[in-house]
Amino acid sequence: MSKKSHSSTSKVQQQEMMQSEEITLTDDIVVSFLEDNPEFFNRHPELATSLRVSDQHRGTVSLVERQQQQLRQKIHGLEEEITQLMAIANQNEQLFTLYSDLYLRLIDCQSAEELLDCLFKATTELLSLTDMKLWLVAPGEFSHACLVEKDCGGILQNRLAKDQYYFGRIQQSEQEMIFSGQCLGSVVLIKLQHQQQVLGFLAISSQDAEHFDPRMDTLLLSQFRKLVAKLLERFLVNEA
Repeated sequence: MSKKSHSSTSKVQQQEMMQSEEITLTDDIVVSFLEDNPEFFNRHPELATSLRVSDQHRGTVSLVERQQQQLRQKIHGLEEEITQLMAIANQNEQLFTLYSDLYLRLIDCQSAEELLDCLFKATTELLSLTDMKLWLVAPGEFSHACLVEKDCGGILQNRLAKDQYYFGRIQQSEQEMIFSGQCLGSVVLIKLQHQQQVLGFLAISSQDAEHFDPRMDTLLLSQFRKLVAKLLERFLVNEA
């Protein structure tokens, strides 16, 4: 037998051996094939309805039914997201209106006492929060139930040295100093600063431990903080 004939016989035998070997199909192979052949179901349209897949609630369904179910679930999820966004938008609109009305009331205040009365009422009645306190670096010549008499300079340094706000929980010793008792929920500390001069801070508490969260948006609080600091500084100067 010639070398050429022997070589041809070997190739034929190799091809037959390769054809006789069983290829183990895996999920990856099937997925890769379908991704590489997007027209597969167009060539075999009957498979879309004849193939059955297991469904947790309906037993077995066709591929078309499974696709419809997934689309319904996606639409339902989008509807829920839209509903949540509308609720958030409505809440933000209400907050904006509340803050706008509050700003007008604050501007009309004629004294530091009246200013604190207005702030306390807005905090506890309009916003349904628990309490509000004010600590001043240099106490003014006035008294009010919202004023913190204890020295909170350490709290100002620890919580607000580099930030304008602190959201979350505070230590029990800090609770005692600011609120004269335990605060089981969450608080926000708002640094009051006018023209680079730190006046002190406002402390507002909520019974809800999750109400004041570090992820909160501070746009409205930023405007509120600046206005209160400006008005407070004016009253303190006039009373000095």
